[in-house]
Amino acid sequence: MSWLVLACVVWAAGWGANIALARGAWNATRLVRIAVPVIFGLTILVMWEALVRGFGVSPVILPAPSAVAQTFVASLGTLWVDFQQTVIKGALRGFVIGAAAAFVAAVLIDRSAFLTRGLLPIGNFVAALPIVGIAPVLVNWFGFDWQSKAAVVVVMVFFPILVNTVQGLNEASAMQRDLMRTYAAGYWQTLLRLRLPAAMPFIFNGLKIATTLALIGAIVAEYFGSPTRGMGFRISTGVGSLSIDLVWAEIAVAALAGTAFYGIVAGIEKRVTFWHPSQRK
Repeated sequence: MSWLVLACVVWAAGWGANIALARGAWNATRLVRIAVPVIFGLTILVMWEALVRGFGVSPVILPAPSAVAQTFVASLGTLWVDFQQTVIKGALRGFVIGAAAAFVAAVLIDRSAFLTRGLLPIGNFVAALPIVGIAPVLVNWFGFDWQSKAAVVVVMVFFPILVNTVQGLNEASAMQRDLMRTYAAGYWQTLLRLRLPAAMPFIFNGLKIATTLALIGAIVAEYFGSPTRGMGFRISTGVGSLSIDLVWAEIAVAALAGTAFYGIVAGIEKRVTFWHPSQRK
């Protein structure tokens, strides 16, 4: 009962603290914007711990955060090897290859009405294919190492970035394009100096979507074949051996990596598109 009371008290305290910060005169400061989600996250963790202990939940069903933290610290070497295999080798390389290919394809589509009417509908079709159907095929084609995981990531990130880039390249108005033509600017000059800068908010929107898709694709692809390392491989074997605390440790690493990846792209976007209304204070 004491654990349940603690859960209620922590929830009420966290709720009250966030309301006080949101209503205060300092609610627009960067410190408050960071403090609110931190308080909320800590509240969830403490409640998780209290409820698991209060109801006597089996670690096989849901381990307490303290048990996950202990496993995390004890398995740092294994987690680092899995991080390298899944995130650096699979997700990051696939993301870079897919983003570069999508940008080149977007420029080609912009230059060709045939590709505009032919490739984009196919892209929507491929984007709707389930990853559990694509991953086994690509693993069979490219083998069990990181290459097949990167291929899955390329398929997942290519079309979101492509569609956003094509949409962004059409963002410049006809008047702006006519003005560039009056300055005797060719296609590439107009692209680099007008249309590409105008497309940056759309391009970064596609990149931010692709950051989460890349990590999901790399992890899921490891379920269908992987060397004896990787987040997906460790989660799969951990569930089979009932090492649920290790599974949650891998999930924590994936969440931190995904958040950091998204934050890096968002930070670059803020510096590149500082002129856009969405980035103004």
